Amino acid sequence: MRILLTLALVAASIAAPPASAAYPTDGWTLPMKAAKLTPAQKDAIMRAAGFARAGGQWKGCDGLSDASIADDGVAGAAIRDLNGDGRPEVIVMDEGSACYGNTGFHFTIVTPTPTGWKRWYDETGIPNFLATKGVGGWADIEVGGPGFCFPVQRWNGRQYVVVRQQYEGKPCRR
Repeated sequence: MRILLTLALVAASIAAPPASAAYPTDGWTLPMKAAKLTPAQKDAIMRAAGFARAGGQWKGCDGLSDASIADDGVAGAAIRDLNGDGRPEVIVMDEGSACYGNTGFHFTIVTPTPTGWKRWYDETGIPNFLATKGVGGWADIEVGGPGFCFPVQRWNGRQYVVVRQQYEGKPCRR
């Protein structure tokens, strides 16, 4: 009996997950504005989002667009917990009609991991994060652009897919 108990304890200690690793957002408190980030934090986020520094600006789309970390004024975006896991994601906005047509905007969601920042999702349009949720607690996203009827995307566990169209919270047709 003692041998079985010892083997069970050894097996449990081997299978136990490691202690919580440090995330780049450890110590952050929400709400948080992009202005509170250090230059090193901003650089890591922008690189993870796929942008390159050109002089004092971050550029996307082969240098044709200007990128920045969204602030609270942009469609309720900025730095926020989009999936309810207690760790904030960062929304990076990229702007330029040469790349994104009449919409003029593209957004990238960057999420923290124990090894740094990871580009998690990106889309052309202006994000409006909704209270409704998909798999894993990820917020639904109304993707704004030209017109008066916008797609609402929901995370299905593998990708964001369009689940409805709406304007000012009411169903519509494109």
